[in-house]
Amino acid sequence: MELLVLGVLILGKSQNSDIIGYMEHLIIANWKSNPINLKEANNIFSNYLKLGKKLKNKKIIACLPYLYLLLGEKLKSNKIFLGTQNIFPETNGSFTGEIKIDMLKNLNINYAIVGHSERRKLGDSNEYINKQISLILKNKITPIFCIGEQKRDHDGKYLSFVKEQIIKGLNDINKNYIKNIIFAYEPVWAIGSDAIREATKEEFIEMKIYIRKILSDLYGSKIASSVKIIYGGSVNSKNAKIFIDASADGLLIGRDSLNIKNFESILNSF
Repeated sequence: MELLVLGVLILGKSQNSDIIGYMEHLIIANWKSNPINLKEANNIFSNYLKLGKKLKNKKIIACLPYLYLLLGEKLKSNKIFLGTQNIFPETNGSFTGEIKIDMLKNLNINYAIVGHSERRKLGDSNEYINKQISLILKNKITPIFCIGEQKRDHDGKYLSFVKEQIIKGLNDINKNYIKNIIFAYEPVWAIGSDAIREATKEEFIEMKIYIRKILSDLYGSKIASSVKIIYGGSVNSKNAKIFIDASADGLLIGRDSLNIKNFESILNSF
């Protein structure tokens, strides 16, 4: 009960700050390993630029495959920003096939996804993600730190799973940097073709409170209440507003970010 009460207080502070200040929702488009050619990528990105002219209280962060990051040279909007889907955490030495952060900085990169469930499945450990976050922050890029349980259980073990992801992912990160991290909650069991079901707004609210509680224990309530927590998990035009109304600071969108009609429907849904 004590944890829940403190969490509600922390969440309440965050909500109040949103009401008092200017609330701008983050719409993060994760293209993953798509599309298959530059022509299609250019078409999608050009449509993003058109959408950016109509955005109000929202900004798009387009996280593209390395191959298409040069499209960012077209950016002239303060509503659309460029992000990478991954960052190699080493800076010195030769690493065949890897992209170093200095190379990305020259491409107008402002954001970087780390800890995505698909990357974790490929072997990215909490310790590896911690090195990524540290390097990203030192280079003044904003990490989009993905966390989320693989399954839900009645014993609450999923809470410990998420807690471990956060604590190990933020190990030795200076508290002054925490407010610069975007936390993306993505329940793995609600994502993609293997999804068991969609997550509910109540489940997201629970996790947002819990994430702030963990951060409060680590860094204090002031810092905990300042971070942005977004939702990602098969987001579409039917459920986007549900999570925004459940106090999500934004959305992490996968498949529907590649379909301009669907993506625009999401943007117009709230």
